This record gives sequence, C-alpha cells and structure tokens, in this order.
Amino acid sequence: MGTAELTRNAVDVLPAGELERKLALGRPLRVKLGIDVTAPDVTLGNGIPLQRMRAFQDEGHVGVLIVGDYTTRIGDPSGRSKERPIIDPAEIDRNAKRFFDDASTIIDPDRTEVRFNSEWLSKLDFAEILRLTRTVTVARLLEREDFSKRFAANAPISVSELLYPLMQAYDSVAVEADVELGGTDQLFNLLTGRDVMEAYGVPPQVVLTVAYLDSWDGTGMSASRGNYIGLREPAEQQFGKAMRIPDELLEQWHRLVAERPVPECEPMQAKLALARFIVARSHGEEAARQAEEHFTRVVREGKAPEDVPEALLPAGDPVHLPKLLAEHGLVGSTSEGRRLIGQGAVRIGDDVVTELDVPRKRLDGAVLQVGKRRFLRLTDNA
Repeated sequence: MGTAELTRNAVDVLPAGELERKLALGRPLRVKLGIDVTAPDVTLGNGIPLQRMRAFQDEGHVGVLIVGDYTTRIGDPSGRSKERPIIDPAEIDRNAKRFFDDASTIIDPDRTEVRFNSEWLSKLDFAEILRLTRTVTVARLLEREDFSKRFAANAPISVSELLYPLMQAYDSVAVEADVELGGTDQLFNLLTGRDVMEAYGVPPQVVLTVAYLDSWDGTGMSASRGNYIGLREPAEQQFGKAMRIPDELLEQWHRLVAERPVPECEPMQAKLALARFIVARSHGEEAARQAEEHFTRVVREGKAPEDVPEALLPAGDPVHLPKLLAEHGLVGSTSEGRRLIGQGAVRIGDDVVTELDVPRKRLDGAVLQVGKRRFLRLTDNA
C-alpha cells in the first residue's frame, strides 16, 4: 500500500520522511490516538482519525486508544479560552466504554489496545513529575496559541493546564508510540510528545494530523454543540441528518467521511449516496435501505411512516389538542403546541388544523403530524 492510503486526508505528517523510515523497520507500528471521554457520543467527526487508525490496522499495525481517565480530570485546554471543568470518574468510565463500542464501527477491535493513562500517570511520584517538567521549558509551552492568547490577555492559566501537554506526551513514552494521530488543534501536543520521548530515550513518534469535519451549520462538528451525527445513532436519524449537509460541503464530506470523490451527479443524489454510506457503515446495508425508504416517504413525499406509534384518545369531547401533543411527546409543552398549531405546522391527516379544541370523532383513527417527522395515530377505545 505504501504511505498514500495511510496518510489520506492528512494535514501534517512530521517530520518529513520519518513515517517511511519507521515502515521500513518491518515490524507492526504502534499507532496512538488519545480520546476525549468528556462526552458520551462519538461523532462522525471523531471518526476521521479513527479511519486513519483503521488504514494502519489493515496493513498489520496496532491501534492504541488512550483513554485519558487521568488527564480528563484536568481537561485538555486545546482551543479553550478557560480551564475545562473536572468531570466525575464514573462518568469517564462509562464514556470510555461507549467510545470503544462506537469506535468499533470503524476500527478493528481485534487489533486495538485500549489503555487508561491512570495506569502510569497515577504512579508518578513528585520526583518523577519534576523530571518530566524538565523536558520542556515554560517559554515553549507558552508558544501554544491558546496559552499565548490567554497570557497576553492576563487570563488565568493554571499550572495543571501547563502540565497537560507533558502528561499527554508521557502517554506516548508509556506505550512507546510510533505514530500519534490527532486533529490539527493537537499539533503542539503531538510535537511535544516527540521532545519528551527523546528526553526519555524512546524513539520519537511520527505526528499525523487530520482536518476537522464541518457540520451543516458551518462550524466544526461537536457533541457539545449538538450539530453532529453519532456513530451509533439510529439509522433513520443518521440518514436524515446527513441529508441536511449543504451542497458546498459535499466535497469535504465525501473526501473525509466516505474517502472518495463526489459522484458526478446532482447534489441530491450525492447526498443520498453519502447518507447510505454513513448508515451502512454503522448499521449495515439493509438498515441503510430502510432508512432511505423512510426518508423518501416521510420527508420528501410528506407521508406518514409505515410504523406510526399509536395512542388512545383522552377522555372528553372536544379534545384539547396542545395538551394531547405534549402528553405524547410530539411537542415539548402545551405552549409549544399552541404556537405550532398557530403556525400551521400541525396536521390531522392531510388537513392543516387551526383550532385548539378538536371534536373527538375527527381524531378517531386519524394520524396527527407535527412538522415533517413527528406522527401519532389516535384510536378511540370508548
């Protein structure tokens, strides 16, 4: 294969020529990726470096996922204007298991080591921590863009944050990483890893960064912003979200996610092809087919899905529709229900409903629709 597939979509591969030299050693390389377990969902954007790990695994190399259970107690300050909050250790453990399960839709679990960095970081005594701090100067740490901006603005920078790049670097020492993967915002940390490894007498790692995936709102895909597709989201949700990608992002998504050129067809067909790929990778080809059928029926044709949930009509005549919608989760509150009815966003069958109180017989056996994707079939058991 050579390096072309291993470095597909890479932004940085440093130092030049070092990856080829390591590959020439003729042994499986250890390819490290530190994972953020502050959120439970693994997004499609998280999958971009995982795809590079899988490319290495397919060539016989070993993936090493580092769960930052110890460093997460500090929080990676990369790209942050202030220190991140500490999260509960039990939540870290739950998220770590979820991450590996989700990541296994892309990586080969049989060629993956999962290591928790508390395994080695919790054992460092103060003398060893001092030795670690002597490997990098404060001036070098303050070269980081986020640190330099905060320093110039007299914003607080805790000593623990300055230690974060050193702790991440020590992970590379502990697992003897040959290659470390990361996003472009991790470049400083990954290069620091090379310096620290050399100071500890460990052959320095190759640094490979990949681009971030833009979401449909034009910002980076992020679980904290909610503008993401989860690797284990239900197939219909994945498909529907993928179809929201604007035409101008199709080239990026096909290149980064599907790792293929945009097909020479209309944008709608290109989106459909991308949505099918995303769902099939997570759930299989049959799930992708069913998700596309659901999308076509419900979204494009405006019809009710075949498996509409059913509910009994409440007592009383007429039925107060906003309360009914709220009780069955079609809206968040009765006030939202009233607002959507006023906007013409609620239908009974094919008819837009404008009144708040609806005769009971009109609802018996009817399908309620809120927006494009929320449906409920009503039956009268009286």
